Amino acid sequence: MSKTVTTSRPISVDEIVSDVRERGDAALRYWSETFDGVEGAPSRARAYGDIPTQAIVDAAAAVRRWHAAQRPSDLTLEVNPGVVLERRWVPLDSVGLYVPRGLVSSLIMSAVPAQVAGVRRIVVCTPPEGSEAVAAAAALLGIEEVWALGGAQAIAAMAYGTESLAPVDKIFGPGGGAVNAAKLLVSRDVAIDLPAGPSEVVVAADEGFDERIVAQECAAQMEHGPDSKAHVVWVGDDLDAALEAIDGYAAEHVALLGPRAESLATRIRHAGAIFVGPYSPVPAGDYATGGNHVLPTGGWARSTGGLGLEAFMKPLTIQRVTKEGLERMAPTIEALADIEGMPQHKATARR
Repeated sequence: MSKTVTTSRPISVDEIVSDVRERGDAALRYWSETFDGVEGAPSRARAYGDIPTQAIVDAAAAVRRWHAAQRPSDLTLEVNPGVVLERRWVPLDSVGLYVPRGLVSSLIMSAVPAQVAGVRRIVVCTPPEGSEAVAAAAALLGIEEVWALGGAQAIAAMAYGTESLAPVDKIFGPGGGAVNAAKLLVSRDVAIDLPAGPSEVVVAADEGFDERIVAQECAAQMEHGPDSKAHVVWVGDDLDAALEAIDGYAAEHVALLGPRAESLATRIRHAGAIFVGPYSPVPAGDYATGGNHVLPTGGWARSTGGLGLEAFMKPLTIQRVTKEGLERMAPTIEALADIEGMPQHKATARR
């Protein structure tokens, strides 16, 4: 029988992450019991329950097509005579995917690109409540390692490993405030995709546009939870002012409605994803278009884009130099080594 442990003191994400790092499975047991009412050692999620099989297959196929088209090209270039550089893209060895409670669509958005990239080990963590459906969807996609483990403790487990769960090389996936904070915390030691916290939308519509559709977009976004945000920008005669307002939010989603939607779409610089026109609702991107819905939030769209195939890969540079090529570069190597006080660097220029 499960029970929930109550505590009278505030608990920080830092405390949870540090505890899991130090005590491993014992800490996971404590925090899972505290927050989720689950007793016992961390366990694999059991695939169970009715899931919309065809919808999952169709959504995954669209995501697979879009992300397969994003595969970066390898590059080989003779930069100077006798100096050949190669940039080769290779998949990551292992990734950890956080899937918020019951959000099968978020599983698709991170698992399918990982598969397309060729990642060898894919680990999924999802809160115990709703984990059966996520595990069933994962099985449908061919993913076996799914843990009924949520919150900051799941992020810590994937980052540092425990007796049961081996660590991963990079962590992906959206989540609430605690999950996002944990991702940022562990990013000192393990790579993460991007800060993807509470959902947000900016709806920009021409004045006089159907307010019912505007309200519908806002309501859909607020459905993610009480910490979600929805902003409306009414576009008047001054397009520059509207653009400044939209870019000022640097929001996760931007929905453009009205006859000037296309005029704005090509000028927006700061947004996770842009949806143009009345037949491009944001939830279409959440579920069916194939575009990725793991997007930057909290203003991070000013410097970060949404999840793509390259996030599951890394570029590897290979450098080949002939004897003649090294001789040509020797004066450059020696001069720069001299100015930096590196005599052993300088010595390598003559062989």
